[in-house]
Amino acid sequence: MGIVVLTMKASVIEMFLAVPQISCDVRAGKITNVEFIVKCPPGCQDPRYHVYGADVYASYSSVCGAAVHSGVLDNSGGKILVRKVAGQSGYKGSYSNGVQSLSLPRWRESFVVSEGKPQKGVTYPSSLTYSSSKSPAAKAGETARADQSPPVPGTAAQPVTVTQAPGTTAIEATHTTLPKPSPSAGSTASGLRPQPAGQRSKDLGEPALWKPESVLLDAGFVPKEELSTQSLEPASQGDPSCKVDLSFLIDGSSSIGKRRFRIQKQFLTDVAQTLDIGPAGPLMGVVQYGDNPATQFNLKTHMNSQDVKAAIEKISQRGGLSNAGRAISFVTKNFFSKFNGNRGGAPNVAVVMVDGWPTDKVEEASRLARESGVNIFFITIEGASENEKQYMLEPNFANKAVCRTNGFYSLTVQNWFSLHKTVQPLVKRVCDTDRLACSKTCLNSADIGFVIDGSSSVGTSNFRTVLQFVANLSREFEISDMDTRIGAMQYTYEQRLEFGFDEYSTKSDVLNAIKRVGYWSGGTSTGAAIHYALEQLFKKSKPNKRKLMILITDGRSYDDIRIPAMLAHHKGVITYAIGVAWAAQDELDIIATHPARDHAFFVDEFDNLYKVVPKVIQNICTEFNSQPRN
Repeated sequence: MGIVVLTMKASVIEMFLAVPQISCDVRAGKITNVEFIVKCPPGCQDPRYHVYGADVYASYSSVCGAAVHSGVLDNSGGKILVRKVAGQSGYKGSYSNGVQSLSLPRWRESFVVSEGKPQKGVTYPSSLTYSSSKSPAAKAGETARADQSPPVPGTAAQPVTVTQAPGTTAIEATHTTLPKPSPSAGSTASGLRPQPAGQRSKDLGEPALWKPESVLLDAGFVPKEELSTQSLEPASQGDPSCKVDLSFLIDGSSSIGKRRFRIQKQFLTDVAQTLDIGPAGPLMGVVQYGDNPATQFNLKTHMNSQDVKAAIEKISQRGGLSNAGRAISFVTKNFFSKFNGNRGGAPNVAVVMVDGWPTDKVEEASRLARESGVNIFFITIEGASENEKQYMLEPNFANKAVCRTNGFYSLTVQNWFSLHKTVQPLVKRVCDTDRLACSKTCLNSADIGFVIDGSSSVGTSNFRTVLQFVANLSREFEISDMDTRIGAMQYTYEQRLEFGFDEYSTKSDVLNAIKRVGYWSGGTSTGAAIHYALEQLFKKSKPNKRKLMILITDGRSYDDIRIPAMLAHHKGVITYAIGVAWAAQDELDIIATHPARDHAFFVDEFDNLYKVVPKVIQNICTEFNSQPRN
């Protein structure tokens, strides 16, 4: 019995080797091989599989999605040849072959796609090596061989020896021995570290390749042990002159690199040491963002600067894109809650740190954050150059994110080595609670005085309807000592203060007080009522509050309303006049702040008062939001 040994060139043996199959969601950056042939399944034209760039694609792209975008494949799938190349200074999106690719800032690694035909003299892997232990290819039935070093493109073809038993063909051979890469080739492949684009490698060295975190981290959680580093030593009670609830949104994207990420952590540590953190002073939490945000620790986790410093040291980089807008939305909805340690009486401050520029939009998320009472600060490090600005998704993103463009809420740092110089200016600003005006919104920044007609023409039943209208309006506002405050008075020929601005500090207490208001009955002296409201209600209004008077009446006044109305306007009280049934439109226009069309409303029946509520709220907010930003 003899043994036949066949020697073939690698280009021939590939006819008998299976081409690795991958799924549509596999990104090039997850595959460590430098050049390879893969088979894509049908359906990769789906917009779920994101592609960044055109012709040359960021390694964060779907491999198969990029192949469809480039025209190498159609939506039915097939074989492609993928070759890794250096990172670019930016990637411009385009629509091609049914795929909309996206723009992206500088990225550490790129790739190009061509037809899946082997190049002469190049050995291609029959299985792929992934940057994590569980490869996406496993989903498609492919077994990733992590112990096999990827071949280097451009190496000469080497003989492949196939041991064949008698009576079998080459195709039936059960064992194939592939050559191991030469030591020089192996070291080249294993030592490959894609260069970041731009001048970053010149400034700070090459960032390490991103290693994905665990599934729990991707879901927005951090290990439990990172949430408990409380010191046993007695902690400071904190600086009472800087009582703020502070959240840092740090950039953990892949493009930032390990060294910059350490500089960012050192900056947080310096801020924590400068702030005297404690329950009576500032409290600090950290959210890291990449593709998705995750809370590293919240406001109630650590109660002194030393514990915060220890927790910062444990933070590891998440990687991914730089989705700052998504992080701001996350903080608005989740971070500043009572469960996470929000104290209610302290201003909420979010400091967003961005390397270069975000990969999503921040304007709308920031607006919603500000309207929820969060003061947004932006620190931009190594912002876009003039040539790079074409790749920005949202030009002037920092100015669009903050409430005022006077430089108070946004800081620009030329390079990472200068970041430490920002510690003192930032601490001074976040502790300047008198200037934290960005948290003011149309719903949380007013003293609202209701002036209620209790004359005989109203009647008991209709009076209860008026009180329901007052309650419905009050429900729309954020009520507390720090936010909107509500007061109410009733008038006939005489006037009566039902409750002042400082009597009730919760919404439930205010609503209960409105229910307890009793119907008075009598004549209608609206002019005297306005004068009384200015003296008894609005004299006790806080200087930094907007003063809103909402007057409800069902008839013509027995006294003059012109002089009291002019006095109210002169004192800066914004007056809304709500008329019902027999109210005189000309008097409503005089009472209301100019323009009357935005501040005077009329309904023919008390039962229709509820229809006015949305319009009044809308006009209050429209007027508030139209104020100058600077």
